[in-house]
Amino acid sequence: MELDRRTVIAGAAAAGAAAAAGGTAHASGGRGKPVKTLFGTLADGTRVHSWSLENGGTRMTVLSYGGIVRSLEIPDRRGRPANVSLGFDNLEDYVASSPYFGALIGRYGNRIGKGRFTLDGTAHQLSVNDGENSLHGGARGFDKRVWDVEPFTAGSDVGLRLYYTAVDGEMGYPGTLRTEVTYTLTRDGDWRVDYAATTDRATVVNLTSHVYWNLAGEGSGGIEDHELSIAASRYTPTDAGLIPTGERARVAGTPFDFRRAKPIGRDIRAAHPQLIAAQGFDHNWVLDKGVTARPEHVATLRDPSSGRTLRIATSEPGLQFYSGNFLDGTLTGTSGRVYRQGDGLCLETQHFPDSPNQPSFPSTVLRPGQTYRTTTVHSFGS
Repeated sequence: MELDRRTVIAGAAAAGAAAAAGGTAHASGGRGKPVKTLFGTLADGTRVHSWSLENGGTRMTVLSYGGIVRSLEIPDRRGRPANVSLGFDNLEDYVASSPYFGALIGRYGNRIGKGRFTLDGTAHQLSVNDGENSLHGGARGFDKRVWDVEPFTAGSDVGLRLYYTAVDGEMGYPGTLRTEVTYTLTRDGDWRVDYAATTDRATVVNLTSHVYWNLAGEGSGGIEDHELSIAASRYTPTDAGLIPTGERARVAGTPFDFRRAKPIGRDIRAAHPQLIAAQGFDHNWVLDKGVTARPEHVATLRDPSSGRTLRIATSEPGLQFYSGNFLDGTLTGTSGRVYRQGDGLCLETQHFPDSPNQPSFPSTVLRPGQTYRTTTVHSFGS
């Protein structure tokens, strides 16, 4: 009954990134062993490290705190690299005020209505941190935990394996969940994310990555001119608290139609009740492909000014497009510039929000003896 939560990614490690995502357009660069440095120390004395890795012309830095992608550099059409991921230059800001910049999200990405769900007849009350709802795993989700990190090189790939065990009852979720997330940079410069988890008690799981993209470069201004396409004929409208109503509405004839690439700014200020309630786009698109055994291409983002492109392939059935609506000029990024509304956007591959309370949505239940597996591939070009 939960077969869609046991996605089999046979062979994806070798071929999924390039084949499913359609490859990349920029030349391959050198590969280096991941380098570890001290990034900061938490109030309890826990050390947080930064890992730097490079392959195929893509460079990234990852923190052990929250599995955060702190920076991700890719070249433009002239070969000039720029960091295209929003973030901070110090640990204190990540701890005190980050809106999930670059974070690894769990145990449940997105919202669960009123922070409650019932599983096998037992009601569970979660940590509530978004009005009356639970968002991204609660007040102290996976984004605020220190992960164990293991670097690796495998053939032409280089990457990091991140491990975290959430105990039974953490943030209200049942079951001890053992999670392993693998970040891989391929020789073509693709960034592949493989998620895996097991539990000792029935629970719900929905892991994702919360990178804020700006392909013109972090701190360069708004993303309204970025062109976006999403392979989805439907989306899930929400109520005033951004919880899905259960409807899968057609995108045709609405601002939510991204089946053909268009500038994000074209319709973002349309007088559509869904856009007004969310102050922009902050919705789940129902991907036409559904759950798949291998990652398939679902979205393309392009910045005309730099020529940089991002192609996303995933095995997941949903994509949350968030247009940075709540960036308000109070946060200063790695460039030393403040982030204002629309200075970055998120494309979170996922199962649907509030699925534990929506029987018609693809199941997010994981049971003992099963393994949660999903894969998302980010391919860069110029």
